[in-house]
Amino acid sequence: MKILLGGIVAVIIGVVGLIAWWVDFLEVLKGIIPIILVLGGALAIYLGIEDVKTSASSKEEETKKESTE
Repeated sequence: MKILLGGIVAVIIGVVGLIAWWVDFLEVLKGIIPIILVLGGALAIYLGIEDVKTSASSKEEETKKESTE
């Protein structure tokens, strides 16, 4: 019950703060979005490279298995 009341109070304070500091919130958001996009893009590139490496190594293993059989 205490957690529920704490959550309700936090939401109310958050909404009031968001309304009161809307312009400041937008400025922070404008600064954070490019950083998130750069980091997300870098992560996607890294995962793509790892996927290519994994698929290339698995194809090499399949080729080796086929040639030994």
